[in-house]
Amino acid sequence: MFRVLALAVAVAATTGVAGAQATGTYKSTVKPASKTSTAKHRTAIKKAESQAALQREAKIPEATARATALAEVPNGTVKSSELEREKGKLIYSYDIRVPGKTGIEEIAVNAIDGTIVSREHETPKMEKKEAAKEAKEKKAK
Repeated sequence: MFRVLALAVAVAATTGVAGAQATGTYKSTVKPASKTSTAKHRTAIKKAESQAALQREAKIPEATARATALAEVPNGTVKSSELEREKGKLIYSYDIRVPGKTGIEEIAVNAIDGTIVSREHETPKMEKKEAAKEAKEKKAK
């Protein structure tokens, strides 16, 4: 997905440059980017680059880690997942919803050797608190 994002950015940049270099009587319709959108663009590129670096570092394919996490939580459905570095370890983190239970099971699978690093049940209250914390961190960046 991140390669697609990088490719789309490269194509958009090339298209803008090609349009600016064209000769003729056409006026350029490309508007200069605002400082805010440029900063957001740089942040998106850095995030894509860091995710790509994490993916290159991972030894276990995401599909294998997902299967390991789902085996830990029978009848569960993956709500969300991400590859991240947590407490110095590269992990795949899965939020798994279980029918008939409130909250989610958070399963962390080591991206190097495929072992389960942690399993934690998060209540809806805990989920809300974590979402608020992540939003605050995102806003601070």
